[in-house]
Amino acid sequence: MDSKLKASDVFVKALEHEGVEYIFGLPGEENLDILESIRKSKQIKFILTRHEQGAGFMAATYGRLTGKPGVCLSTLGPGATNLMTPAAYAQLGAMPMLMITGQKPIKKSKQGKFQIIDVVEMMQPLTKYTKQVTHANHIPSMIREAFRLSQEERPGAVHIELPEDIAQEELDELKLFKVVDDRKPIPDQKAIEQAVTLIKTASKPLVLIGAGANRNRTSKALTDFVDTIGIPFFNTQMGKGIIDERHELYLGTAALSNDDFLHEAVNKADLILNIGHDTIEKPPFIMEAERDQKVIHVNYFAAEIDQLYFPHLNIIGDIATSVNQLTEALKPIAKSWDNSFFLRVKDNVCKHLTTYEDDNRFPILPQRLVKIVRDTLPKDGIVTLDNGMYKLWFARNYKAYMQNTLILDNALATMGAGLPSAMMVKELYPDKKVISINGDGGFMMNAQELETASRLQLDLIVIILNDNGYGMIEWKQEDEGFPKYGLEYTNPDFVKLAESFGAVGYKPDSVDAFKTALDNALHSKGIQLIDLAIDYSLNHEILNVLIKEFSEKLKS
Repeated sequence: MDSKLKASDVFVKALEHEGVEYIFGLPGEENLDILESIRKSKQIKFILTRHEQGAGFMAATYGRLTGKPGVCLSTLGPGATNLMTPAAYAQLGAMPMLMITGQKPIKKSKQGKFQIIDVVEMMQPLTKYTKQVTHANHIPSMIREAFRLSQEERPGAVHIELPEDIAQEELDELKLFKVVDDRKPIPDQKAIEQAVTLIKTASKPLVLIGAGANRNRTSKALTDFVDTIGIPFFNTQMGKGIIDERHELYLGTAALSNDDFLHEAVNKADLILNIGHDTIEKPPFIMEAERDQKVIHVNYFAAEIDQLYFPHLNIIGDIATSVNQLTEALKPIAKSWDNSFFLRVKDNVCKHLTTYEDDNRFPILPQRLVKIVRDTLPKDGIVTLDNGMYKLWFARNYKAYMQNTLILDNALATMGAGLPSAMMVKELYPDKKVISINGDGGFMMNAQELETASRLQLDLIVIILNDNGYGMIEWKQEDEGFPKYGLEYTNPDFVKLAESFGAVGYKPDSVDAFKTALDNALHSKGIQLIDLAIDYSLNHEILNVLIKEFSEKLKS
């Protein structure tokens, strides 16, 4: 019996060695060998999706939630180009992900240039690592390096191209490389001491929590810091839930860059301890050189300086360790902060955010929708958002009680990721209640993945917010004084669409009917889709006019 190993088998063995549980994707002619090797794996589950985007978004979400690279597979050419958006999604959102693409034989091919593009070069600006396998012996080291780089701070996307003829090569031995977990660097003690001095001398300090703080151990470290030192905090959109937002010192979420009611506190703070934020996420506040305000940047890497962000001190190292060291250093000398001003701001923010949350007009207002979802879901229930106008309302109004219970993207902010993301969440946490909230525009970009969700037998609730148009762009169009144009379309019958995929569809005609439908869906098996008409008519008045008027009044 031939003892040689096929390269595609070695590839899959190396993935197993890294702990890979899932591969999502669409195979093609050029990767049938690796597909067969996956079939023979007793560890890896292959999930066939209906579009490469769905596969990429599921893999990226797996990486986001587990900290381990999610893996997706596509063929060459058009299959690979369909992974470009998920690559950017993972890279900007700091989600570890490995993309595997096929390619025609590189040593001898009879098909000329048919379907061939330079995928490795194409992936260069969107990944931390992109390589073509040119010899089977290189596979174990390339996979180990790809996984190392994908998980290393800042996490992101990596790519390996496996040509058809290389996948068929044979090796004499299987040599895998030990998976070595790198120890995170600890912060410099002098930087900690400088930060302590700045915090001690501040009269109105604030803590800002960003996406980079969404790592293991950091939630506990930050909660201990706030409880012990007593400094109020707010967060970015992707920092929601890292500390329970029912905390008495939680002020709100910076869903807008400036002029929101929360920025009344931000503008009066004389020091901001900015933990885990980087400039890829939409700015939670804008620094101004003439303002007497210090900013301390706490992250795995130094701040990137631009016109909006130029902190006065960097604390570089593992975030949880940095926060724990600050807690210990400040604990013996912690003073009682006068938080009365910030707590008045919190009351003001709450007053504005709760306006309309009990308004039962229909189509439903986004504020009312957020309150119903929050009141209905258990503490550990998970909401995933696509991208649209509703994301601002959930970011501002929805209180996340636990880490990763409101999953949204504020980096690439692409439409079409919401449904695949929710599918991955439900696959990982089958016992948790999961609601996928999508605009009608974003949902239709990957609606075909309802079939994948049904085939996986996921118990998933999908809410489509139906306004027959691109609502966020209309909001910006109105704010900039343009006439309404080019943003309206006609939707299919979503209930019939759901039923055609084996799902249950609802189309409530009142707020009470929506609450009933949502309650039924939460206690039902399978895919439950709710076509919910939404009213965005107050967006311009609230988010463009009233906020700016209030901000100007404060400045005067």
